[in-house]
Amino acid sequence: MIAYRLSVPAPIETNPLGLEDLPLPQPGPGQVRIKISMCGVCHTDLHIAEGEIHPPHLPLTPGHQVVGTVDAFPLHQTTHHLKPLERGNLHLGQRVGVPWLYSTCGICEYCMRGKENLCPKARFTGFHVDGGFAEYMLANARDVLPIPAGLTDEQAAPLLCAGIVGYRSLRRAEILPGEHVGLFGFGASGHLCIQVLDYWGCRVSVFTRAISHQQHARKLGAAWAGSAGQDPAELLDRAVIFAPSGALVVRALECVKPGGTVAINAIHMSDIPEFPYEKIYDERSVRSVANATYTDGEEFLALAMTAGIQSTVNLYSLNDANRALQDMKASRINGEAVLKIS
Repeated sequence: MIAYRLSVPAPIETNPLGLEDLPLPQPGPGQVRIKISMCGVCHTDLHIAEGEIHPPHLPLTPGHQVVGTVDAFPLHQTTHHLKPLERGNLHLGQRVGVPWLYSTCGICEYCMRGKENLCPKARFTGFHVDGGFAEYMLANARDVLPIPAGLTDEQAAPLLCAGIVGYRSLRRAEILPGEHVGLFGFGASGHLCIQVLDYWGCRVSVFTRAISHQQHARKLGAAWAGSAGQDPAELLDRAVIFAPSGALVVRALECVKPGGTVAINAIHMSDIPEFPYEKIYDERSVRSVANATYTDGEEFLALAMTAGIQSTVNLYSLNDANRALQDMKASRINGEAVLKIS
């Protein structure tokens, strides 16, 4: 099978992902093999390729917004039967999504409380295990997400990280219907979250440097769009940060009302600069967002269908994986890049 893999991190402009022809992977106990049709391209993939975050081993196949069909079960197994109280059965040919959270231990205090996103033994797709920049991959059977029939493969791919983790960020910010919400950064997650907020009846202000992203935000219903250095028309009730800049945490605190919440949707971020206490006083709060749970995925895919959320998709071939990451880094993409695998 064909895969684009990272052996040595380097600036994405140097094309660090290389084409390799690998043996077809064989599923072991608890696994299924996925024949991949689409894989979304995420900023986390860029951070890995450029060495800003470090996977436990290289070489590695990135990609963690994977859509495909169940292609094989472990040897001598034709159906996949899960234990009672575990997730539903899978069948050959079923369309599924493989999100960022690949597997968890299932028995720690966090897993037992439905907070498996905090599991200390969690493994992540395209980080601990080979991901979706390939024709096939192995997935943990109990953690794949069934794709609703009404979603095409290319529409579903961005939902599996940008959408699910973005949705968790909105929940972590404790947004209420009708509130004024600020989005700092407007890429893959932002363009999906603004549609959720519109469905919830919220007013949205978007802070982003790229003029094309500001225009995209207005097209999707933003009441105001400008750069982070500009002031919105009125103070925010809540804010969510998508851009990996620690300085934006301070800026967001300056823009939220007393009692407001700032949620940080970033696996990697530059240091938050020192700031005076007065900026967080009046019961403002800052919350990080770590990954997402299986329930987040189920809820968001259902919400995407109910709310009619549409991904703005920029299709690339698998052979253009480096170029997709380059375009994302340079803010040349509205919405999300998606690799068409097969």
